[in-house]
Amino acid sequence: MIKAPKESLTILTDMVLPGETNPLGNLFGGELLARMDRACSIAAQRHSRKIVVTASVNHVAFTKAVPVGSVVTIEAKVSRAFKSSMEIYVDVWVEDRESQQRTKVNEGIYTFVAVDRTGSPVAVPQIKPETKLEKERYEGALRRKQLSLILSGKMSPVDATELKALFTN
Repeated sequence: MIKAPKESLTILTDMVLPGETNPLGNLFGGELLARMDRACSIAAQRHSRKIVVTASVNHVAFTKAVPVGSVVTIEAKVSRAFKSSMEIYVDVWVEDRESQQRTKVNEGIYTFVAVDRTGSPVAVPQIKPETKLEKERYEGALRRKQLSLILSGKMSPVDATELKALFTN
């Protein structure tokens, strides 16, 4: 079975409350990470229709502070599926109260694994990207996975088909 990324799209919208902020009045990074993890988890569940667990947070970029009172929208969807793992790309937006203009303030890449009730990995459907952005993220996912495997010592650089030029002459 092959699914489109849009089938896993998860959108969470919430307001930043005072108890979720640091002394500067901005959303705690850990609070934002937790929200992102929840959105990615739902996206992975929607794609796989299985129990999913967070395997890694591969990349998070905090580009702008998120002040108290902000309306935050988190959009997550599966960018690529492998055997039992899924890469989920998540974008974070803040909406201006007056103009309703959205500004991207954060993004992240999470990896989830689908498991059965005993915690053993199970197969997930593959992805067929449709939009230009989905195709770019899909193609980059294999490079990111191979780099992660190399850095964790689970893959030799010479076996990284997508990264050989970076590691060999």
